[in-house]
Amino acid sequence: MLEADNLECVRGERRLFAGLGFRLEAGELLYLQGKNGAGKTSLLRMLIGLLPPESGEIRWRGQSIKSDEFRAELCYLGHLNAIKEELTPLENLLAAAHLADEDLSEDEAIDALEQVGLAGREDLACKYLSQGQKRRVALARLVKEKRPLWILDEPFVALDVAAVDWLAGLISGHLQRGGLAVMTTHQLVNIPAGTVRELRLS
Repeated sequence: MLEADNLECVRGERRLFAGLGFRLEAGELLYLQGKNGAGKTSLLRMLIGLLPPESGEIRWRGQSIKSDEFRAELCYLGHLNAIKEELTPLENLLAAAHLADEDLSEDEAIDALEQVGLAGREDLACKYLSQGQKRRVALARLVKEKRPLWILDEPFVALDVAAVDWLAGLISGHLQRGGLAVMTTHQLVNIPAGTVRELRLS
């Protein structure tokens, strides 16, 4: 369970939001919506512990998120791909798993890259890939991801229709397994399973 209670966010001299709260249970997805500058990414940074709120509290399983236990159950995918251009998709995926202290074999990594449509490009340096393909490299992390809480910042950016449908199905499967997700997106995508909630920042 993820809870936010009476959160306030101030950037510079501007208050982006105040009195914000929600509660997310297993199998639920929270869509964060709002115009650019409304504070969506700032809220995500709060939820992963990178930005302290001006006031309020965030809890995971009833405890503060300032713990190793929380970080061990969190998967964060930012709006930037966080891949190294000189490395191949396979090398990027294996490196990301190593940094996250997750077990991922080379065969599993290759299978994940095939699922995101990168079969035959596993050993091509990422600098030669299109923006959509680079996004797929980043999203391949989610294929084998078993951490219960996914925080996703604009995950559908640069994806074609088929890839959008694939990712929606992947998120749906995560929710069906009892996972939770918080996601920002400028395009509402149908997630066929789980409970979808919406929170609009203005």
